[in-house]
Amino acid sequence: MKHRLAIDAQPGEYVVARLPADAPVPAGLLEHQPTVLISVTRTPGELSIICPAALVPEGAAVEAGWRLLTVRGPLAFTLTGIIAAISSELAAAGVALFGMSTFDTDHVLVRSDEFGRAVAALRASGHEVVADVD
Repeated sequence: MKHRLAIDAQPGEYVVARLPADAPVPAGLLEHQPTVLISVTRTPGELSIICPAALVPEGAAVEAGWRLLTVRGPLAFTLTGIIAAISSELAAAGVALFGMSTFDTDHVLVRSDEFGRAVAALRASGHEVVADVD
């Protein structure tokens, strides 16, 4: 069964940053007001950070120029195929993505220069996307 999703475009530019696996979480990074998404993930090979461009950690390798789309949640853990649906719809439109999930919902980063095309593709697939496409 296809889900009609409500998706909100978050303001501003985001980055995906990488620090060495043994690096400490940058001081103060997680102390910002909860009005922006900040994700910190440590693996054996890296400390990966997704955050607004203004908060990029010093010394990090950075992939800049992303916009954040957030599925309105909370989503039940029993729902299936949310990220799969979004990724296939964006792939059909030729839009690359970086996806992540949190306890409450799913998030997708798309390149800033592909943002308008991503919004159009998601709307054409029947989703409600609240976005300023300028």
